[in-house]
Amino acid sequence: MADTQFGKNGWTPERIGSLKGKTFVITGTTSGTGFEAAKILLSKRAQVVMLNRNPGKAADITALLKEELGKGIDVISIKMDLGNQASVKQAAKEVLDKVNRIDALMCNGAIAQVPKQQFTVDGFESQMGVNHYGHFTLQALLFPLIEKTGGRIVTVGSMGYDMGLKTIKFDDLNWDKDYTPNDAYSQSKLAQIMSIYELQDRLVKAGKTGVKAYACHPGSSRTALIKTSGSFMMRLTFGLMKLSPLTQPAENGAYPELMCATEPNLDQKGFYGPTGRSYWVGPVGECKLEPHAKDKAVAKKLWEVSEKATGISWGI
Repeated sequence: MADTQFGKNGWTPERIGSLKGKTFVITGTTSGTGFEAAKILLSKRAQVVMLNRNPGKAADITALLKEELGKGIDVISIKMDLGNQASVKQAAKEVLDKVNRIDALMCNGAIAQVPKQQFTVDGFESQMGVNHYGHFTLQALLFPLIEKTGGRIVTVGSMGYDMGLKTIKFDDLNWDKDYTPNDAYSQSKLAQIMSIYELQDRLVKAGKTGVKAYACHPGSSRTALIKTSGSFMMRLTFGLMKLSPLTQPAENGAYPELMCATEPNLDQKGFYGPTGRSYWVGPVGECKLEPHAKDKAVAKKLWEVSEKATGISWGI
């Protein structure tokens, strides 16, 4: 296996020192990679703000983390539904009320492989609405504090970005024609990734280089993502895949976003994740990003469309 920039074992959380005094905001922490990322950050003495749709599950997770790591952990739980723009705005307001710094916003929450076309309350195709527009609004609203802190924005993409159309379907963003669970999911992940590289360009142009923006992917991790929103066949296929060496534990799936949130001097131009077979598993480092994910004209148009759709302007 090829060496990564972090040696043959790749990046691991052993590289993280004490995070006392630092604050991390994470979406989707009630299971999978988000839970594992929160747990590792808390174990390094960071303050963690968890944004989740289900307050009951979030309370259970908080109790579990306190049981495992001790009652003294600094964890804040805020209700937020990524598929509801009003909920995202309210949650962002609560975050800004409760913390005075954001060292990294980790956009980890997602839905995947929704069997039939569905819409968010705001009228967006559900995967685009949750994965892209929800995070786009959250990033914009928290940006001023991230900038003040000299923090980071980390987007957890997916290798799925390369498994559908190789561009954004601007003439039918809701997939009223030809909806398939995979194409719509792939599109939402491509949009998330493209927005990060577009953000990088805008930050440079605006002279706001104190903020860093990163894109990564978790590889093929054993999480509940497909189980909770995928079709029966997709769940069955992934259920069988989980028994094979082509998947890794959810904890390993959290490493790329943890690296992007904490590793000093990490090159923003990279795309990070497991570097082994098909980028599904293996040591964490830089992966190849297909050129269509950095198509400047498409990324610029996507940014403008996203600002218009959400009614949120970043001012950059």
